Amino acid sequence: MAEIVGGGPPVNDAERRVISHLRDQAPAEWLLLHNVEVPRGEDVFEVDLLVLTGHSLVLVDVKGNRGRIEVSGSRWFPSRREAFGSPATKLRGTAKALKGLLVSRATQLERVYVDSLVVLTAPDAELVDPAGRDVANVTDLPRLITTLSDVSRVRRGCSPDARPYMTAILDALNQTVRRSTAPPRFGNWEVQERLGGDAKTTEYRAFNVTLPGSETVLLRVYQADPLADQAGRAAERQRIANAYQTLARIPPHPCVVRSRDFFAIDDESRFVLVLDDVHGQALHLRLGEGVRLSVIQDLLSGLAHAHAHGVVHRALTPASVLVTDDGHAVLTGFDYAKPGPRDYTVAHELHNILDAHYVAPECQERPDRMTAASDVYSAGVIAYQLLTGELPTSADAHGPDVPEVVRRMLDHAPAKRPSAAESLAALQGAAVQESPFRRLLRRLTSRA
Repeated sequence: MAEIVGGGPPVNDAERRVISHLRDQAPAEWLLLHNVEVPRGEDVFEVDLLVLTGHSLVLVDVKGNRGRIEVSGSRWFPSRREAFGSPATKLRGTAKALKGLLVSRATQLERVYVDSLVVLTAPDAELVDPAGRDVANVTDLPRLITTLSDVSRVRRGCSPDARPYMTAILDALNQTVRRSTAPPRFGNWEVQERLGGDAKTTEYRAFNVTLPGSETVLLRVYQADPLADQAGRAAERQRIANAYQTLARIPPHPCVVRSRDFFAIDDESRFVLVLDDVHGQALHLRLGEGVRLSVIQDLLSGLAHAHAHGVVHRALTPASVLVTDDGHAVLTGFDYAKPGPRDYTVAHELHNILDAHYVAPECQERPDRMTAASDVYSAGVIAYQLLTGELPTSADAHGPDVPEVVRRMLDHAPAKRPSAAESLAALQGAAVQESPFRRLLRRLTSRA
């Protein structure tokens, strides 16, 4: 078991697999330093892993790309994403720079060989390198320890035994490299702050690094299992992509969150949904703050718009409504929505995430039967809760502050409920008809 001597946090599952593999399988005398930054001129380069073996210091770059990767010149061409610069070429340059830095700290380290190695972690990854430019510096996870153990990789002029230099190497590294402090990046989006999350999904506020000073966005980063079989990966991809595919069906509307992009991290260990940054707070965090009637109207406006384009939300709760500082509400949380007819379903996941308080009676045992009418019931529960401060407990538990239309939204018979558009129109009409004086008088007389 190799010893981990320090470093920053791994940024993806591929890196974690490589680090844990070396920690558990490599010789005990090897030392590991992961996720560090190496200065190179005026720039700083991130290195996934430094491995100090018995004969060399190796810089390791982890790539989770799947399938066939063709090398042409200084670029790699994966089968399922855009081409990018050869990581092997880049890593060789960083290794050369690190060697110069080490020698500047201790001249005897001229004898230490600094190697570089790109590790492809996906089981189906295949590097095709006709010119043989990069293949010598690329391996896969099963062959990683064997490759690192190969003393023949040490170039002429360097010592095949690095053990006498271990202390000097560690001292020089301590003076040269530093733990990576760079914020996480997903594509062109750099994280500004972490907003929360759970075991499956994490939310961030981020900005586009190519446009400094541009508006921020929300990132929903979904964890996935890149080692699952093909059928399992396809099902997981469909479930995760559901929110993006659903929102793509809904034209822009001020009361519905807008999606901007959806993409996978290269090894499909994570998927990223890019959404407008509403700069709001979830409604369930503001239930006791006297939320205005306009919030209910905004909720119904967004819901009516979604229904008009064939989308059923299916998981509507106060947590799926964002409220801005000026009281504007935006409907979000479309991960389990139904965007009209399709050849697969995510309804079997609903049992794990639904809050029974907001589920219509006809769907309590069968969430797969959810319709626009059941969305209206959920919106009715939210409206009742906002108006009274309590959840409805029975069909006749409606106080004087509850408009007639909300009572109809909570009807146990789906056919008797108004649509979201009808509910919105009724609420808007009630707000116009009832003056502030009459509303105050009604509340006072109801308490007498």
